[in-house]
Amino acid sequence: MTIAEILLQDFDTEISNTRRTLERVPENKNNWKCHDKSMPLGRLAMHCATLPMFGYYILEDDGMDMATSKRPHMALEFTTRENALKQLEECSAKCRASLASASDERLSTLWKFSYGEQVISHKPRSQSFREMCFDHLIHHTAQVGVYLRLNDIPVPALYGPSADEQWSA
Repeated sequence: MTIAEILLQDFDTEISNTRRTLERVPENKNNWKCHDKSMPLGRLAMHCATLPMFGYYILEDDGMDMATSKRPHMALEFTTRENALKQLEECSAKCRASLASASDERLSTLWKFSYGEQVISHKPRSQSFREMCFDHLIHHTAQVGVYLRLNDIPVPALYGPSADEQWSA
């Protein structure tokens, strides 16, 4: 198997988990947050929906300097659940196509992520993709799960059963 084929297995699982979680985000709690330091639910949901676009940037660009990035920031305004799911579909489709066409050589090259002179990461593109796309997406999808629980909304079974659902592989 190629590196891309291995990453695609995880990609499809994580996008499915994110979709199942976003399908439960209520449309009347955009500004709800569980703590003053927490991101509002609507913004968090849109961050999850658009994170695959950052994965696309990792795959397509030679690096990224956030101080001078030419890539647009994704809009994080939650309007409707349907729109969040549409954004997830569009961003993940673009990312998946890029990942599917990435060679082992491309995925093995170093990818530098910085903010001006401050280097945040300088690792192989495949590792940058796993950490900054997958791990980041998993982290925030789990946060949405906590928000759902705190609002008495059933939490989907993602990696095993939840208190609300049985899990099936």
